[in-house]
Amino acid sequence: MSDTASPAASKEPLTPDICVIGHGPGGVAVATAAALFGVRTVLVRHGGSELPPNEGARGQALRAAAGQARAVAGATSFGLAADSGQIDYSRVRAHLDRVAAKSATNDSDERLTALGVLVLKGEARFQNRHQISVGETVIRARRFIIATGSLPARLSIPGLANLSYLTEDSIFDLAKQPDRLVVLGGAAAAVELAQAMRALGSDVTLIAPDGLLPDEDPEAVGVLRRALLGDGITLHEGRLVLRAESHRQRPRLVLDGDIAIDGTHLLVASGRKPNIAALELDLAGVRTDDTGVIVDASLRTANRRIYAIGACAGGAAAGMAPSQAAQHQAGLVLRNALFRLPIRFRRDQVPRTIHGRPALASVGQGEAQARAQGAIRVLRWPYAESGLAQAEQQAEGLIKLITDSKGVILGVVIAGAQAAELIALWALAVQKRMNVRDMAGFIVPSQSLSEISQRAALSFQAPLAAKPGIRRLIGFLRRFG
Repeated sequence: MSDTASPAASKEPLTPDICVIGHGPGGVAVATAAALFGVRTVLVRHGGSELPPNEGARGQALRAAAGQARAVAGATSFGLAADSGQIDYSRVRAHLDRVAAKSATNDSDERLTALGVLVLKGEARFQNRHQISVGETVIRARRFIIATGSLPARLSIPGLANLSYLTEDSIFDLAKQPDRLVVLGGAAAAVELAQAMRALGSDVTLIAPDGLLPDEDPEAVGVLRRALLGDGITLHEGRLVLRAESHRQRPRLVLDGDIAIDGTHLLVASGRKPNIAALELDLAGVRTDDTGVIVDASLRTANRRIYAIGACAGGAAAGMAPSQAAQHQAGLVLRNALFRLPIRFRRDQVPRTIHGRPALASVGQGEAQARAQGAIRVLRWPYAESGLAQAEQQAEGLIKLITDSKGVILGVVIAGAQAAELIALWALAVQKRMNVRDMAGFIVPSQSLSEISQRAALSFQAPLAAKPGIRRLIGFLRRFG
């Protein structure tokens, strides 16, 4: 393929093996891996694609800055003298930009071109079941992978369209720290950004009309709710937003009960919609709905030449956050598209994380889902039993294991420090359908948070200690020394 990033329009169509539409993490992963296998690949940087890698990096950088601010603020509780902890938001913003720039290097046009990927920029539109156009360039590929991500959804709140507000994408462009930030939304992005901005010094009000993290485990959410309130965030749950208006040239939200919430800035983080409107997918024989491009468990659409991954994928892949599922889905698609291997996307095997403080992480079935399918056991172990968690003053939280009656691990929920790291081992356990007894016998590093996982697994055996037969056996064996 040509190594030109913006080739001149050609009368002859391009005929790559794989054409990736979209430049989010999943799309770039597909294009990179395919090129490394020597497959002719085109990547279209589709206009408006959501979550390019540098935006994900900015979110990580903001949370890291917030973590450092908390560390300085909490130093005195460890007996350490700290300075004033004054925050220079211009330097915070510079930190976000530096991290984003370094992250973008790995996914730059130059690097992709060097690997043999032909990069095009513009709106991709399907012309028929077999080809797309990007400007005047026509691409007729053997396989298409749609990875265009999502965009912030527009809410039908009276008066909101007349206000200037931030989204979970544009908040990283702020030059000054908000004095009073009103966050509308109760999903992961709203919680993460609310906590980060509060740690950096903003007064924050979080409004969650549908409740706080309604799709997550209620016990785990309770841990995070207490942390939000402890941080000084004002929380309104389950209240309808009646209207939005401008008050003294600043945003105001009016909730039911005649509650008026004023702020200097308004952040709307109340969901996203698939970024697929411009693709003209009906011409390609691809079906869509409100969740996105409808795919089956093999991530294929009704047109067997076309796949969809990430936040734009609906059907069997609906509802997965792109940063958590797209990379995994990219690997599955490559196995099928390049090697014709059968694949099956299992959403219950993908870890789900919320990078709050404390963090929430889960994998597998939730308690309600598992209980509806049969007899289960629920094992819990608190962070407060960990010496390390106590020493680091991060003793709030728990791990919750859900097994069937024989001990097969069905699901795991963790709310606490380093939850996103601790869930990794449990994701493997769920994928391999391991028994909790296997995890109980797993040797973990001493004086680590991993001990919480092991102790939760060991608690599966606790009922055996109370059985009379077991006690009689132990008594009998004592006679032999």
